[in-house]
Amino acid sequence: MTLGGWRAWGGLRARLVVAFVLVALVSAVTATGLAYRESRTAVLDRKQDAVRSDFRGRVEQVAADLSMPPDEVSLTRFAVSVAEGLGDAVVVAEYRSLTASSDASADRTRISRSLRDAVRDRNRMSLQRVERHGSPYLVVGTPVTFASGPPSGLDVFAITSLRAEEDDTAAILDSVRDGLLPVVLLAAVLALLAARTVLRPVRELGRATRRHAAGDLTSRVAAPSGRDELADLARDFNRTAEALEKSVAELREQEARARRFVADVSHELRTPLAAMTMVATVLDEDAGQLPPDAARAARTVSAETARLARLVDDLMEMSRFDSGAARLNLGEVDLAETLRGTLALRGWTSRVHAQLPSGLRAVVDARRVDVAVANLVGNALRHGAPPVSLKVVAAGERVTVEVADRGPGLPPEVLPHVFDRFYKADSARARSEGSGLGTAIALENARLHGGSIDVANRAGGGAVFTLRMPWRRGCGEGDA
Repeated sequence: MTLGGWRAWGGLRARLVVAFVLVALVSAVTATGLAYRESRTAVLDRKQDAVRSDFRGRVEQVAADLSMPPDEVSLTRFAVSVAEGLGDAVVVAEYRSLTASSDASADRTRISRSLRDAVRDRNRMSLQRVERHGSPYLVVGTPVTFASGPPSGLDVFAITSLRAEEDDTAAILDSVRDGLLPVVLLAAVLALLAARTVLRPVRELGRATRRHAAGDLTSRVAAPSGRDELADLARDFNRTAEALEKSVAELREQEARARRFVADVSHELRTPLAAMTMVATVLDEDAGQLPPDAARAARTVSAETARLARLVDDLMEMSRFDSGAARLNLGEVDLAETLRGTLALRGWTSRVHAQLPSGLRAVVDARRVDVAVANLVGNALRHGAPPVSLKVVAAGERVTVEVADRGPGLPPEVLPHVFDRFYKADSARARSEGSGLGTAIALENARLHGGSIDVANRAGGGAVFTLRMPWRRGCGEGDA
């Protein structure tokens, strides 16, 4: 069965149908059981009353002509005479040690010892239902008494089959049982109709919720009618969606204004920063000819100006990512040579152990790869411990660039925030050598290539950043 099939069977519609069918089935079975019990009791009671009444009347009528004490012949004649008025009943008469029956072949074991004792001890009519060889019987016993004199000692028993009554009640049970299937089918149809009525607004809410999750905040459910719980839920959803749309619109507008502000400020700072950089460069070059305090101030101004320039450049870069203006300038390069140039340009060749296979050509934006790897390596050099390693591996359809160090690693609570903008692991550190945007810029450049960057702690100590990009092979590159 498919996932959709399992979901359909495990959904609310299926549960409603199953609940309806179970309720109908339990109700029908309960009603059938009660009807069978009541009808069986009524039929048997009616049969018992009729047999008891007929048996009493017949015994009184025939006993009037019986001479006491009877012999075996007269006792047999008496039993036959009583049985003649009782249909197919078998009559057994017992007087002390004599026993006579209207049917010599009848099974007298159907008269139990307990029934005999009840008739003799209580001196009144008693009855008992017994079953022999799968057939039910009603056995009625009564003592024969005369108007005058002590108890006669003559006991008479009538054995009547209850097969017809059992068949009648069984027929009732069969007819009710045959009606279970239509009842269950009707319950299933009613359940489907009820589920359709109940689930329609739920499905509409589900579709509207999915559209909201996909970003369509204008989605609403149809104007509900009525005052039931589902209508209240639909109205609450519409009110919530309207408030959410308004809040998100305000947040997006504020975010857009903030991004425009950063971009505008960064752009406006570039012109004065260019002048400040030129002056700082002159001061830095002439610092050796200045007094010690002035020289120290000149070098500080030069360093801070350079840092501010880097921060402005990073902000400008992030504003291009945020506005969607960043584009790839793809070209075929030797990836190993590009990364060697990244290390050499920044004076890191001797500080980084590089494993760069030769002849690895790929189609990438060399400038953005350079920026991404430089940010990762610079971060490892600043915050990690030597040796820092840079390794490139090409496997299958992806190229992996791994930057690792042997420092203390990153605390677990820091790992989820490494790529957040301006995030600092040490809250007491008011400023850092970088802009706080290096890893964020590296991640954006990786995403622009269709790749990603992961960070984790190494088992032997230190952190490892892994840049993964699709391998767009150069024209001279063979299959991996």
